[in-house]
Amino acid sequence: MARTTPRGEHLSLKDKLVRLADRMKDPEWRRYGFTLASGKVLGLALVIGMMVLIPVLLTGTSAKADTVTIAQAQLPTTAPAAAPEAASAPAPAPPVVLAKDIVNPLNTVWTLIAAFLVFAMQVGFVMLEAGFCRSRETVNVLVECVFDTCLCGILFWAIGYAFMFSEGNGFIGYHWFFLKGAPVTYGTTGVAILAHWLFQFAFADTCSTITSGAMIGRTDFIGDILYSFAVSGFIYPIIGHWAWGPDGFLATMGSAGKFLPSLGMNFHDFAGSTVVHTIGGAVALAGAVVLGPRLGRKFKRDGGGPMTPHDLTIAVCGGLLLWFGWYGFNPGSTLSAMDYEGIGRVAANTTLAACAAGLTAVFYIYFRTGKWDPGSITNGFLAGLVAITCPCYWVSPFGSVLIGGIAGVIVILGVDLLEYLRIDDPIGAVPVHMINGIWGTLSLGLFASGQYSAIGSDPIAPDLTNKLTGLFYGGGTKVLLAQAIGSGIVTAATLAVSFAVMYAIHAMGRLRLSEDGEHDGLDLHEHGISAYPEYVISALASPAGAPLKVPVGKK
Repeated sequence: MARTTPRGEHLSLKDKLVRLADRMKDPEWRRYGFTLASGKVLGLALVIGMMVLIPVLLTGTSAKADTVTIAQAQLPTTAPAAAPEAASAPAPAPPVVLAKDIVNPLNTVWTLIAAFLVFAMQVGFVMLEAGFCRSRETVNVLVECVFDTCLCGILFWAIGYAFMFSEGNGFIGYHWFFLKGAPVTYGTTGVAILAHWLFQFAFADTCSTITSGAMIGRTDFIGDILYSFAVSGFIYPIIGHWAWGPDGFLATMGSAGKFLPSLGMNFHDFAGSTVVHTIGGAVALAGAVVLGPRLGRKFKRDGGGPMTPHDLTIAVCGGLLLWFGWYGFNPGSTLSAMDYEGIGRVAANTTLAACAAGLTAVFYIYFRTGKWDPGSITNGFLAGLVAITCPCYWVSPFGSVLIGGIAGVIVILGVDLLEYLRIDDPIGAVPVHMINGIWGTLSLGLFASGQYSAIGSDPIAPDLTNKLTGLFYGGGTKVLLAQAIGSGIVTAATLAVSFAVMYAIHAMGRLRLSEDGEHDGLDLHEHGISAYPEYVISALASPAGAPLKVPVGKK
């Protein structure tokens, strides 16, 4: 039994040792004492290790030859001769250095985390599309989205990444097929090439998934595979090379000897309002037009209206998951964890644009209908996210609010336009992604604040030598004109190629599901199972619901 001491009594060292010896005879006290001692030893070791390692890492005492001097660009190439009276002056402190073997791994980890967030957007897309569709085509959405992801991964490894990011000419890259011959890191970013591939694969997957949203409910599954092959393997990477490739003609536009040298300004798209969203939305528009509307879809001009979503809960939750994934989409496009100011600004601008767009969309619908519509606020904040994706690095928080607020109104007007044109887009992919992708791209030429420039080749800090200034900040129309040219070329080219692809698949008889199959519902016809087998699902999934059956003899 351990000895006890009245509270407040002061023991001598001898008494304390005697008490410790008594306590150590108890097995529970021994375990406690061992745990306590181990924790203190480990903590002490950790503190000593940090005291030793941190100065080594920061000062480069064990650094290799490949160190980057932060102040190197500001130092003269040749030092002037020292004045005689300054000969005895103390030498200036050496510049702070950071080892590339620290910076590059940090930037690679940052890029990988962003890639994981962007890939998680696929969960949001699946939920959004499944919720906005009818119950009888839910399984089709699930299978199509997962199949498209798997197909995109293989295609982007084999040919897509090479077409988009390797050197070639202004129109297409033609190295690194199957990633063979690719360097260890991508360009001068210092990011490991496979990490950059994973990040860009998630972008490519997003573009292809956008397309499927407008084609829900009447597309043959073989047709899904064929157009996904075209988008992931050719349309997205080749057209994307124009703006994001190392030698793409839009990326180098305005330079001497390049496309439109007299313009003096290249096209900018920080995270993909044009490259990802406009391309995906334009393919979606072509698919919706060639397919035609779903059976039973009556438009407002004909006395009808949109078909009711079957599960708004998962649709809205899917939209919020997309919002969360956008924090990888936009801030991750810095490819640099060292640009902490840029990352913070991009994340804040992304948030503000989404918030403003959600509010303007839901208020606009309320003033028209007197109802607070969940679909409108969801597509509203998604439209704000799409719009801010291009200018997020170069605009102020105030500009982000304005860009997002306008996007929230544009998406509602875009839905009205498609309804008037009798184009069936079940989830609003075209207004959200194509129309607001164009708006976001143009908004850079209006709202670029003149404080920031594109990230340069330095993996540690952004290049602030050539700041972008938009029309509303006194920069004139140069940036706006470059954005309009780039957006117009990408949109027109994507629409032309997409219509050709869709009409070709349609001519093969593989784009539109048969009328009998559509009456049966895609889930049962294409996949042989319903998403909700425990319920009796109407074949037509009528928005009016099933008629009420009153028992005989009761009123």
